[in-house]
Amino acid sequence: MIRPHPRPAPARPALFRAGLAALAALGLAGCIDAGMVENPSPPALAPMLPLPEPAPVPVSAASAEMRSYFALVAQQLRSQGLLRTEIAPRDAPFSARQLADNFVRIALYDEYYTRGGAIVARQSVSRLRRWEAPVRMSIEFGASVPLAQRNADRATIGTTAARIGRASGHPVTLSEASPNFTVMVLNETERRNIGPRLTALVPGIDPAAVRAVTALPPTTFCVVFAFSEGDSSTYTRAVAVIRGEHPDILRQSCFHEELAQGMGLANDSHAARPSIFNDDEEFALLTRHDELLLRILYDPRLTPGMTEAEARPLINTIAAALVGGQS
Repeated sequence: MIRPHPRPAPARPALFRAGLAALAALGLAGCIDAGMVENPSPPALAPMLPLPEPAPVPVSAASAEMRSYFALVAQQLRSQGLLRTEIAPRDAPFSARQLADNFVRIALYDEYYTRGGAIVARQSVSRLRRWEAPVRMSIEFGASVPLAQRNADRATIGTTAARIGRASGHPVTLSEASPNFTVMVLNETERRNIGPRLTALVPGIDPAAVRAVTALPPTTFCVVFAFSEGDSSTYTRAVAVIRGEHPDILRQSCFHEELAQGMGLANDSHAARPSIFNDDEEFALLTRHDELLLRILYDPRLTPGMTEAEARPLINTIAAALVGGQS
């Protein structure tokens, strides 16, 4: 991620991450992250009180087309032996050294950054970023998302948040009282028109971040943005956007990865295995390896803003303790 020169506005995304995949003819792409940028101290949001949900409106033709497309994507990925759901697969052991190396690549490097209002692919060195305040997640659904799907997604988000909290040791809960991490599940038309809501959630948000959501290409599964204030490495706000058209396995995968990436695991690595933080889509859900990445990220011996040189000796020590000292 990049860190721009401090300025009062506009705010731009501290984290942009998208899981990418396409049909076999297009190949598979990976995850993208872009620049650490400032959030100009937005005012506190008013508490969001739960309201009775109206009946969903009919889905649009564009949304129906997306639903068919992603069903085919999931089918083809599964036919290739991808989207695995094991937590600790026996065919993918890892050592303490591998865990430490993977953490450095995923937490201390960026894959993409913002330049001239566009997201540009380029690996760059970054700093350790994470939350200091408790993470309070709220959920917003598009009007056309079916009620049964909303109930299933609430359950998935709740269990995923709890798992991330246990793994990291950092407070992560679902809460409508002053939420600071919003998870949005939107169908095609709703996502294209979500700009005003994003602006309300994050005053001063960079227009590039809004365009990244409203103009999301079909090859992009989901995105998350995390924001800091000024040039701080501490996150204070995050927004994840998940396509409502995804079949169950792809929605679950997006929830797992976006919620975890929004905690500070911003990059992906081809070397990380077994891991959801990999461009190859082999694993759909968080693995034990990924839980250990979260544990390292929130270890009190590390602090936001650390460089690789500052953090590496501590990371090696922590990883050795977690994996039993294997080299």
